[in-house]
Amino acid sequence: MSILLISGSPAVPSSSSRLLHHIGDKLAAHGHRTTRLDVRDLPAQALLAADPTDAVVRAALAEVADADAVIVATPVYKAAYAGVLKAFLDLLPQNGLAGKIVLPVATGGSQSHLLALDYALRPVLHALEADQVLTSIYATSQQVQWSEQEGVLLAPEIAVRVAAGVATLDRALGYRSAAEQLANAAARSLQDHPYVSQAA
Repeated sequence: MSILLISGSPAVPSSSSRLLHHIGDKLAAHGHRTTRLDVRDLPAQALLAADPTDAVVRAALAEVADADAVIVATPVYKAAYAGVLKAFLDLLPQNGLAGKIVLPVATGGSQSHLLALDYALRPVLHALEADQVLTSIYATSQQVQWSEQEGVLLAPEIAVRVAAGVATLDRALGYRSAAEQLANAAARSLQDHPYVSQAA
């Protein structure tokens, strides 16, 4: 199934972007199709003006609409998620995440910023009518490192959280895929063997 990875970091490189990349690799290894969207690459004027008619923004919104699941990654500054991410989420329609499984991911300078996910980002995801908002993954910047030789290096406790989050999302998508297959099979069966009522 398709998973959209949304990076809400305005900076390159960033800990949240690296953590998102690592999670995406793990999900791809499970056979999921992943696509990445870096909000910072969208036209700044269109974001500031909240202009959903801009061609690039429209294409980004279509990516959200087409995804089965969305992973939203952001740095946390002063107990708030990134402004550029907020600008993009504001462009989504009221039910912009309806029917989707969402995994929030964030990094910050200390553990005290963890509450920003619960009190700032998660309510927005619910307001956009996400079908499921999974347990958030939060790491401090020190817990997400980068090596030219080895790539993303996670602290052991973060690696455990990532593995759990990936497994939960993979399982949720598996349930959804199975349900869709059953529904499609039932629909085909009805087409092949329609019930025809006959008057007595």
